[in-house]
Amino acid sequence: MGVKALGRISLVTVIIGVLVAVALAPAASLSGVAVATASDAMESDIEALEAGNIPGVTTIRDSEGNNMAYLFNQRRHPVEPDQISQNMKDAIVSIEDHRFYEHEGVDIQGNFRALATNVLAGGVSQGASTLNQQYVKNYLLLVDATTDEERQAATEQSIPRKLREIRMAAEIDRTLSKDEILANYLNLVPFGNHAYGIEAAARTYFGVSANELTLPQSAMLAGMVQSSEYLNPYTNTEEVLKRRATVLQSMVGNGYISQAEADEANTDSLGVLDRPSTLPNGCIGAGDRGFFCDYVLEYLDERGITTEELARGGYTIDTTLNPVVQDRAKESVNAQTSSDAAGVASVMNVVRPSETDRDVLAMVSSRTYGLDLDQNETLLPQPYSMVGNGAGSVFKVFTAAAAVEAGYGIKNMLDVPTRYDAEGLGFGGADNCPANRYCVENAGTYKPRMTFEEALAHSPNTTFIQLEEQVGIEATVDMAVKLGLRSYAKEGSFNEDYSLADYAKEAPMGSFTLGPTAVNPLELSNVGATLAAHGTWCEPDPIGHITDRNGNEVYVESTPCERVMDSGAADALANAMTADAHIGTAEAAANQMGWNGQIAAKTGTTESNQSAAFLGFNSGLSAAPYIYNDGTNTSSLCTSPVRQCDNGTLFGGTEPARTFFGMATQLQSATSGTISDYDRAYDSGKSTGLLESVRGRSESSARQKLEGEGYRVRVISVPDAQASGTVVRALKGSDGLADGAEITLQISDGSGYTAPDTSDSNTQDSGNGNNGESNSRNNGRSNGRGNRNPQPLISQDDIDDFTNELRRTFGFN
Repeated sequence: MGVKALGRISLVTVIIGVLVAVALAPAASLSGVAVATASDAMESDIEALEAGNIPGVTTIRDSEGNNMAYLFNQRRHPVEPDQISQNMKDAIVSIEDHRFYEHEGVDIQGNFRALATNVLAGGVSQGASTLNQQYVKNYLLLVDATTDEERQAATEQSIPRKLREIRMAAEIDRTLSKDEILANYLNLVPFGNHAYGIEAAARTYFGVSANELTLPQSAMLAGMVQSSEYLNPYTNTEEVLKRRATVLQSMVGNGYISQAEADEANTDSLGVLDRPSTLPNGCIGAGDRGFFCDYVLEYLDERGITTEELARGGYTIDTTLNPVVQDRAKESVNAQTSSDAAGVASVMNVVRPSETDRDVLAMVSSRTYGLDLDQNETLLPQPYSMVGNGAGSVFKVFTAAAAVEAGYGIKNMLDVPTRYDAEGLGFGGADNCPANRYCVENAGTYKPRMTFEEALAHSPNTTFIQLEEQVGIEATVDMAVKLGLRSYAKEGSFNEDYSLADYAKEAPMGSFTLGPTAVNPLELSNVGATLAAHGTWCEPDPIGHITDRNGNEVYVESTPCERVMDSGAADALANAMTADAHIGTAEAAANQMGWNGQIAAKTGTTESNQSAAFLGFNSGLSAAPYIYNDGTNTSSLCTSPVRQCDNGTLFGGTEPARTFFGMATQLQSATSGTISDYDRAYDSGKSTGLLESVRGRSESSARQKLEGEGYRVRVISVPDAQASGTVVRALKGSDGLADGAEITLQISDGSGYTAPDTSDSNTQDSGNGNNGESNSRNNGRSNGRGNRNPQPLISQDDIDDFTNELRRTFGFN
């Protein structure tokens, strides 16, 4: 043998010696071996290898535990060692690493031969990898590498990479049992047709679990590991059969099965399913739950759990979606608005009222969730984003809420003028509107005065423009945001400079109470839930709980609930809203759909009938069907069937109301739901003692008292039966009674006032025989206005105020 040959053999001997030292030495003793010093990254990888942290499938389920959707980069369902059939374990060990149970992670004999060949070849041309090494290699490629550069490094044919692989393979052999290593390997490797890991492979090809795999099935899958794409049973059956026979024969040679068992297994066909049993990836596989699925992903992303993390993490997400409510909601939406209606969408969300949380029970659209635009499908987040032309008169609820909380009573009489020219609410509106006025006319004919609850039921525009003027545009807009329209307060919701709420207040937008602005349908549904929960707002929440791949619960931060409206005022308003389904604009729909339960409701339609909505709620649920123009043009919408048209006939009391009642009549939570009783003090209006104390006073007396307490005073004139200049009521604004807040004094204009009769006929017995009428009239006057009890020139309140002022001035106690 020549000197050169001896030199090459000596070099191989030295390298193999280093290889053995690297593979077998404890991690702490490797500091002197430069080529194998473990970096922090390697130590981290070893820890991950030991833990078996590999990408899995995240499953999204409904509240009953039914699977709705799956998210994954690699379809993989990790299983425990005892959940893999022994046939499969024996087959993979036999064909891939028959000395697996003997070596310590690295097969020194095999690696000696391979490395000798590789060194003499000047590179890496042979593998001789153990299952440990294959596990490491596949982990670095399929899990650790996230960029093209990292994937190239994980597959490069070099001696340094091989040494790193050997080092890690030896390390995990010292910390894990053989059964754990084998299970980790089988859970990781690809088997083709988008199946990663043995459980996914068993389901994909045979429709069984990994612990049910038979001998021929196991042999086929073990053989495919060599080249999962080439050895595809659906495209290369003959080669797969040959490879299966090779695996079976290796099992005979290694003593796992007899020749007779191998021969019998070889007589079987491959026995795979007619087509691979794949898994839909993403919300597109959720069907009519797709919009809700997307909402779940957005909700979690906002809380730091990204879709990318979900696609790798193998989480189980139990949501709040109730399958029964979802199905009834979808059926009702489809019954009233066809999915084929061009340019039209009908959406509805159902939420559960509660003072501690706000579960989203259903989320549906008439449009099908999908990618085929020609079939009217869409992936746009219609049910939970700002869409449409507005909810119309549903927004009168916000003005009503501000009024009740400010001091109005739900039995108070309100004027219903045919036209009203409002001051301080911008300008424009109806024809011939004076400068700096906002003018509104009623579309229908109404009686000249109504109670507060009647006005909610019949919805005259002029009455609510008056109310908005009286309580202030700021209080109305702030109430809309507080009760649920939180998107309105987000910067840029109107344009890049304004939130919609800020614009509505600063413009000012007198039409706000008529609901002409785009709306988030989920937030609109939540408005009803806030009122049903006694004025407590909670953020709509689609999450029940989440567990990670190991079954540990994952905490998802939720926004705390908050009291946004006085509970008594919220309950009073909810009771006032029950009139709509009995005598108002929703009566026909409620009767048509057979509704006979308790419900608070409000209908809404925008100008030119470009959209329509309905809000209904009780203690069991809240929902807001919303039908709007979803096309590129701004056509009006017509009813029966819902469609785009020239002259609109769609109203909130038609398809939107029928959609709600069609669903609600099918749900026990709705039919058994109630409307909370309320404090009857809200019939005439309930205010704080301070505001109550100025009722009936003169304007100057009331102003003096309120300004003396540090409040700003705004005065408006209102039609009333009291004498001109008398304070009808004092209303607190959006700042309540905070220091320096503005209080509005409503002063009677005397339009309904009748001066007391001071003639001698005021005796109880006039002698004309109409004793009942006379008594009634005189009894009314005796409360401070009749001859027998004349009104004092100075009231006791004035005397008290004067006395208190003297005490303060001179320092008396």
